Amino acid sequence: MTETSTDTPLMREFTTDFPIMLGGKELVPAGTKVSVRKPGSGELRGLKLTELIQLDVASLEALAPRITMPIIYKGAVLDPSDLMQFGGEVMDFLLPKSAKDAVSPQA
Repeated sequence: MTETSTDTPLMREFTTDFPIMLGGKELVPAGTKVSVRKPGSGELRGLKLTELIQLDVASLEALAPRITMPIIYKGAVLDPSDLMQFGGEVMDFLLPKSAKDAVSPQA
């Protein structure tokens, strides 16, 4: 996949506020930068876009291992603030440019 515009990056990142745990063990330490790749149709297979836009936890949990580095595995426990950061990045990828332009302040 190639990027056609600098307005829509293919990678974004966020910094975790709290450790991400899996099976009682620390998977990702607090303060780690997590890269989120723009999902393609293959990564979205089996998921409902409406559920992702609504930040459905189960849908975000299914998508996370497909598009994050370090990998956030299904079943990992994220603090709600980190889950919101991840969900915000996913939502930003899914919104069309026209929707973003409609809510962005004009320069």
